Amino acid sequence: MAIKAVLFDFSGTLFRVESTASWLRAALTARGVALPPDEEARLALALDRAGALPGGSPTPDAPGHLADLVARRDESAELHRAAYTGLARTVPLPDPGLYDALYDRHMTPEAWQPYPDALDVLRSLRGRGVRVGVVSNIGWNPRPVFRAHGLDPYVNAYVLSYEHGVQKPDPRLFAHGCDALAVDPADTLMVGDDRRADGGAAALGCAVHFVPHLPVSRRPDALRPVLALAAVGGTAGPA
Repeated sequence: MAIKAVLFDFSGTLFRVESTASWLRAALTARGVALPPDEEARLALALDRAGALPGGSPTPDAPGHLADLVARRDESAELHRAAYTGLARTVPLPDPGLYDALYDRHMTPEAWQPYPDALDVLRSLRGRGVRVGVVSNIGWNPRPVFRAHGLDPYVNAYVLSYEHGVQKPDPRLFAHGCDALAVDPADTLMVGDDRRADGGAAALGCAVHFVPHLPVSRRPDALRPVLALAAVGGTAGPA
């Protein structure tokens, strides 16, 4: 049976966030703060190691006072901001306003780049009559990112954890995605980069396909197999 709908993860699947160095530089510029290059590089590395950039390097074991926030960060906008600004605050920065500036920066379209094949794959699915949804663990609205990069016309529904108060791998979030597209889970393929989070769709009866979480320049065509899977019926794919 052919797949009738494809659910995509956002970060690391359709889009990749900018580097931590670029993220920090943009926030410094916004705050009018200038640092020597070696100090800027040191702080960027420290923020990266802290997992402070949403969508960037995986968050390591969070400090005790942040553990619950980090575990539940995608259940609401407030938790998401508190978790990531909290992680950033484990790195002393020269201007207290930088913590909020960093968080605000990562929500801008300029901070994100679609993978090279994302637009073509979404456009091809639309042309075949396959419905497309975005199911994301996130604490903010990524729709402006999709609009700015030209992908929004090919997305039928956005199902965002913070809007539902539940985060992947909970099957309920994938169920919301199937309901939004009016499809049965058995006719649906979930595509993501996180085996634990995105793999939760299998419990609902969805087929699952994984793509590697790599920088845009190193992943030119990992989404293209989705077109074949959608044509013949989805099966689990390699990470």
